[in-house]
Order: sequence, then C-alpha cells, then structure tokens
Amino acid sequence: MTAFSPVDRPRRLRASPAMRRLVAETRLHPAELILPMFVREGSREPVPISSMPGVVQHSTESFRRAIADAAAAGIGGVMLFGVPEHKDATGSGATDADGILNVATRIAAEEAGDALVVQTDLCLDEFTDHGHCGVLDANGYVDNDATLERYRDMALAQAAAGSQLLGLSGMMDGQVAAVRDALDGSGYANTPILAYAAKYASAFYGPFREAVQSSLEGDRRTYQQDPANRREGAREVDLDIAEGADIVMVKPAMSYLDVLADTAASSPVPVWAYQVSGEYAMIEAAAAHGWIDRRRAIEESVLGIRRAGADAVLTYWATELAGWIR
Repeated sequence: MTAFSPVDRPRRLRASPAMRRLVAETRLHPAELILPMFVREGSREPVPISSMPGVVQHSTESFRRAIADAAAAGIGGVMLFGVPEHKDATGSGATDADGILNVATRIAAEEAGDALVVQTDLCLDEFTDHGHCGVLDANGYVDNDATLERYRDMALAQAAAGSQLLGLSGMMDGQVAAVRDALDGSGYANTPILAYAAKYASAFYGPFREAVQSSLEGDRRTYQQDPANRREGAREVDLDIAEGADIVMVKPAMSYLDVLADTAASSPVPVWAYQVSGEYAMIEAAAAHGWIDRRRAIEESVLGIRRAGADAVLTYWATELAGWIR
C-alpha cells in the first residue's frame, strides 16, 4: 500500500485544464468589468492616446459604436470622462448641459438602454484650466467647501443627462454627503453614488493625464492619500460609507491590494477597484516587446484584483477581456 503524501492532493486538483477550472476559487465574468471611456469634444475621428496603446479619445460617432460593442460584450458598465475644448477656473463645462460629458452621457444612455450601467466621473480636473479637482482659493489651494457646491451642481447635471451611477473621484472632504443631499433634494434619490474612497496620490496615473489632456502642474497630494498609509484608507472608506456611499472604490488596484483586501473584509457595501492607466500601459509595453504573454498577463492581473476582494474592476481591457471569458 502506497503511503499517503499530503503533497499529492493539491497536485491532483491541478492535473487538467478542466479540473483546474472546476476547483478555481476566483472567476472572471463580463458583468464584473467596467470600461473607462474618453470622449473628446469637437473631434471627428477617434484620437489615439500614445501612452495607452489601443485606447482612444472617442469622437461622438466612434463612441456610439464602442458603447454598442461594450453592451454586446456583456460587460457591467462604462465609466465616462469628458475631454472639453475649453477650460476655465471653475470647470464650467462640467455643469453645462451641452458640455461634452453630459452629451456623451445622453448618447450612452440612448445607445445602451438597460444593457449596461452608464456611469460618469464626477470631478472637475478635466474641466479646470489649472487641472485640480476643485475650485482654488486666492492662495492657490483647493477650496473644499466651494468645490462641494460645484460637485452638487455636477451631480444634478449628470443625473439629468441620464447617468445611472455617479463616480465621486475628487477626494474632497464631505463630498458624498453633499452630493447625496443634492440628489435627494432634486428628485434623484434612486441615483447611486460610487465613492472613490481610498484613492492614493499615485505615479501610475500618468497616462490618464494625457488621456484627459490634464492642465495640472504640480500634484494632488494635499487631498489624495499618501501611498505610505494603509490604515488611512480604511478610515476614508468608513467615512464615505457613513455619508451614504452605495459602493466604495480603491484606486489604484495593483499596488494597493492590501488596502483592497482590508476594504473587502470590512465593507457592508460593494467594493470596486480601478486598474489604472499606468497598470495598463506597463503590461501593454512589456507585451509589445515580447517580454510577457499579453493575454495571460491581462487575465492574471484582473484575476488578482478580484481575488483580493474587488466585486468589480474598472479596466481598459473590459470589452476585450469579456470576449475571452464569455
């Protein structure tokens, strides 16, 4: 009789692709993927983003086609970002009913119907000539309370345009409570809020700045979180949930899987994570040089984020990945 070896058991469950699939602890599904999309005002054709190969700033026409493709792929949603032609100190284009983000929202809602959730980025950075996420005071610092008033107006403009989920990414103190109050007081009590609760001041946002043609000089370290701080992420998540967030976000994903796991272990609401532009760019660059297997790296990277506890993942590969795993 052969002696039992405890080593044998896990190896037996890895013996074939079918067996590995059967006992997998974490799975990917298209409904758990959300595609960030950029729509550029005044563009007649999609404009490639050099630091994010395969990603473009859409024209309204190419945007329609991409929304249809995303819906057909069965992904859970899209997160929309506007790239305006004109910017000013208060980001007035963000609340203009005919501003690019609100126009894109109406197009997406019309094109997608109930096939996916149309989500909008609620932040001023794409619309301000200084590139910060809020209104500046006389000394050049972000005025938190003045910014909240702008966020309230943005929330109403986006909800009126047809946004089904507002993504509060600006990291202002009290932003969830302010937006919830504005929505509830204006007939949009059923519009949910996604709070970018644990959002860190990361170097991995670099390609995104090109994608939205950011005007930022300097950084956002006075209002985004310090990458050194894990417990701070938990505090910020708790605050946003207490203010009424329906979903909380950890951003970026890759270098913050500990924060993501902490959040998933304690949060009473869904937890999402954003696989940001720098994460995308690194994999695409390495794959282009033949250093890694592109498809395997993409699948593994998103699977790792799900394994750490994300209920859904924002990723620029959402539509492509959905086609692989359906």
